[in-house]
Amino acid sequence: MLPLRPGTPARQTHDYKRNGTTSLFAALDIATGEVIGKCYPRHRSVEFRKFLAVIEKAVPKEMDVHLVLDNYGTHRTAMIHKWLLRHPRFHLHFTPTSASWLNQIERWFAEITNKQIRRGSYRSTHELVQAIEDYLAVHNEDPKPFVWTKSADDILESLKSYCERITDTEH
Repeated sequence: MLPLRPGTPARQTHDYKRNGTTSLFAALDIATGEVIGKCYPRHRSVEFRKFLAVIEKAVPKEMDVHLVLDNYGTHRTAMIHKWLLRHPRFHLHFTPTSASWLNQIERWFAEITNKQIRRGSYRSTHELVQAIEDYLAVHNEDPKPFVWTKSADDILESLKSYCERITDTEH
């Protein structure tokens, strides 16, 4: 009944039903575009530690591994710190808060969301995980690195123009 009284929760207007969730951990090789990905039922440091082991097996031993991460607490626990001390070829770099757009894997997450997950119908978590794994396999058959299409000067000029527009408004 509209309008709703204050404090009355809105009723659902769709028949969406979530049949489970998964946490996708993914690492992008920015040089090749290849993605190492693994789904876990939860998103804790235990799962992140397992994912680090997956990366360790996938990346040749003679290569250093540089991971650009967001500031989620999973990456900063004592367990992860101890693991990193035993694996000195791993180097963690953290994006500033609210700057995940700097991390190219975020762009890849947008791709998998738009091309595979959104509007998909999954009757179980297993089906969702299978769809993600299928997408990873197809993506890695012919991976392409992301390429910035604008120079830093172009981006800064665009940002300057935007800032001038929003500060000159008469509200």
